[in-house]
Amino acid sequence: SKTLCLFDVDGTLTLPRQKVTQDMKDFMLALREKVVVGLVGGSDLNKIVEQLGSNQTDLINSYDYVFSENGLVAYKGGEFLSEQSIQSYLGDELLQDFINYCLGYMAKIKLPVKRGTFIEFRKGMLNVCPVGRSCSQKEREEFFQFDKTHNIRKDFVAALQKQFEGKGLTFSIGGQISFDVFPDGWDKRFCLGHVANEGFETIHFFGDKTMAGGNDFEIFSDPRTIGHTVTSPDDTKKQVSELFF
Repeated sequence: SKTLCLFDVDGTLTLPRQKVTQDMKDFMLALREKVVVGLVGGSDLNKIVEQLGSNQTDLINSYDYVFSENGLVAYKGGEFLSEQSIQSYLGDELLQDFINYCLGYMAKIKLPVKRGTFIEFRKGMLNVCPVGRSCSQKEREEFFQFDKTHNIRKDFVAALQKQFEGKGLTFSIGGQISFDVFPDGWDKRFCLGHVANEGFETIHFFGDKTMAGGNDFEIFSDPRTIGHTVTSPDDTKKQVSELFF
């Protein structure tokens, strides 16, 4: 096939931080018979496995391409392709200044609850979570509603953009409880470099955070892709069915 379909994970193939349904797994398997199918998630591979596969081998063999951390870690046809590292790119001095600032900022925020793992260090990015990634599903949803009213993440990102202006960092709000920080150009468009010479005539991208500031915005609006905004896994199936079935 000369057509590639790339899919965001959270909110697109699954409900936020939930496991994929068997119905969706069957649907994606049927889609692979018609087009080339790839994943591009902001999370690390382990978190994508938790949502979409029973184990890593199962996941990377269920899709033609698997791009975790925006493509900084890449698999093609079930085989490892390449990996990039944020610490070797930015250096530990800038990383430590950034982490220290975030911890100081979060210490001054008053939220309904705070749990653990406020900064998660990934291969291609830092994930900053004011409520803490170890919160329960109920606490996650409560923070998401609180954030809608009080703009916790939006204001946090604005403060970071001012503090680290000119340092080559991009900030992207995604999911319900956190935002990602990575070097300029290391958003989800990074994965397109892996498929640039694969001969695809059309690349479709499906994601739910496609608005400016969302972590799907850059790849959604890139001229190399045809972007589709979805609102849920059911909406993803509906839009894909109208195009390819």
